[in-house]
Amino acid sequence: MQFGWYVNDWANAAFSTTVLTVFLGPYLTSVAKDAADAAGNVHPLGLTIRAGSFFPYTVSFSVLLSVAVMLLTGTLADRTGRHKELMCGFAYLGSLATMGMFFLQGDRYLLGGALLVVANISYAVSVALSYAYLPGLASPDERDKVSSKGWAYGYAGGGLLLIANLALFQGHDAFGLDSGTAVRICLASAGLWWALFTVVPLLRLPSRAGVAPRPATDGAGATADGKPTTGSLRELARTLRRMREHPLTLLYLAAFLCYNDGIQTVVSQASLYGSEELGMEQTSLVTAVLLVQVVAIGGALLLGRIAQRYGAKRTILGSLVGWVVTLALGYFMPAHQPAWFYALACMIGLVLGGSQALSRSLFSHLIPPGREAEYFSFYKVSDRGTSWMGPLVFGLAYQLTGSYRSAIISLLIFFVIGFAVLLKVPVRRAIEAVGNPVPERL
Repeated sequence: MQFGWYVNDWANAAFSTTVLTVFLGPYLTSVAKDAADAAGNVHPLGLTIRAGSFFPYTVSFSVLLSVAVMLLTGTLADRTGRHKELMCGFAYLGSLATMGMFFLQGDRYLLGGALLVVANISYAVSVALSYAYLPGLASPDERDKVSSKGWAYGYAGGGLLLIANLALFQGHDAFGLDSGTAVRICLASAGLWWALFTVVPLLRLPSRAGVAPRPATDGAGATADGKPTTGSLRELARTLRRMREHPLTLLYLAAFLCYNDGIQTVVSQASLYGSEELGMEQTSLVTAVLLVQVVAIGGALLLGRIAQRYGAKRTILGSLVGWVVTLALGYFMPAHQPAWFYALACMIGLVLGGSQALSRSLFSHLIPPGREAEYFSFYKVSDRGTSWMGPLVFGLAYQLTGSYRSAIISLLIFFVIGFAVLLKVPVRRAIEAVGNPVPERL
């Protein structure tokens, strides 16, 4: 069962890496600029925005929509036990939207925005449901290791496809392709990869995730204890009320949503920053992201080992300090210097995988049994490719200043606040409060 879960990360990482992190940001921005007026603005739905802000604004908008979809789907999954069917259904919807990006060309920036919204919502929901499997896959003392291995699979899968796409992009002339067509093929390949490898979790995972089933309902829509369950909206409202019974879990969630929004914005906007502010060529951007993928495999496993000795919370706090240093160096980085950009990529990779893998495994201890999909839907509001506060701040900073350096340094606030809030979370007491066994090291 663990192998099927690992392969799910292998499958969907292609969207996160090839689409969100590397190719779509610069390419969709160039398409928007082709459609811009003389002042450099585009006008989606009657709004006036800078063409350079269209991609981060669209990411932010897609995540705002995905919040409602994730929460309703998570509630439905826990109530019906059909985690796998919903997870794979959204995965295939997202893969189809991603393959549709092959037709993004000319001035069709609205088409690109629409496909990005559908694909990113589908990605968010699918991954949130996959996270719900973690408590049932490993014992409390093994979850850091299993979660880190899952992230390593993801980076390996995303990196392998990225190698193939890098070869295609660099050699596009030899294949008789222009650079735009090569990018569109790379985008579509991520959707195809996602669809093909989703077959493995579809065959290997059970329908229900987690360690405890939800109360069964009768034909009249009532639970066994007689309480009505009149649909996912009512169930969701009850979930929101019940979450207030676990304030320490909510405190951890608030810390994660803050610092991980910063992490995800750095990842999703790095190619845009590199191309527009640092003057990096597309080949340099892809090479840098490939370095992130390769280093992140080792980083995830290394920080997983460190957590076994010092605990997940302290390891995460240390990684956040590393993120602050990395972001500061990125702000001062000289333009047109690929070697410095590659060094920055290695620094990102070292802290990226571990900070995310350990955050996921630590949160799994803080969830009441039987509510995994619901709680991980809240968690997924800020995870790979689904941050919204960061892209919004990033886009606004560029909108106001016209400088991507100002936009990138504005993200420091997410790491500082996230560190401060996480520091105040009494993890052991939070685990005991939801009734879960406490692992040996925290």
